[in-house]
Amino acid sequence: MSTQPLKILVFSHRPEVRETIVTAIGRRPAADIGRVAYIEVGTVAEVLMEMDGGDIALAILDGESQPTGGIGLCRQLKNEIDECPPIVIAVRRKDDRWLATWSQADAVVVHPLDPLTAAETVADVLRSKRLPVARG
Repeated sequence: MSTQPLKILVFSHRPEVRETIVTAIGRRPAADIGRVAYIEVGTVAEVLMEMDGGDIALAILDGESQPTGGIGLCRQLKNEIDECPPIVIAVRRKDDRWLATWSQADAVVVHPLDPLTAAETVADVLRSKRLPVARG
């Protein structure tokens, strides 16, 4: 098992939203996941650059980000990146969950973030994407 922390990209144009997400999930979302490191970005260009780099384990996108929201950005990333890392969308209203489903998000969290739910959601998504690859 690698001792390097998994890299989680957090995108919002508002630094306080990024801080809220990072604080809610924490540095170790679950014992079996290990430590995580955050890369906080505030622009779509930064998201694209980091996602193209190939070492992001999971991205959390703010659905309310301006001028480009995380919901539309998620759909773009899922359609344009082969083997796109899993993406969690943070929305303000429970009613916006259907938009996150349309965006092909792997999971949704709703503000205000509950730390237990947010950490559990991130851990579950990371676990589901770490299934062993069958080689033949």
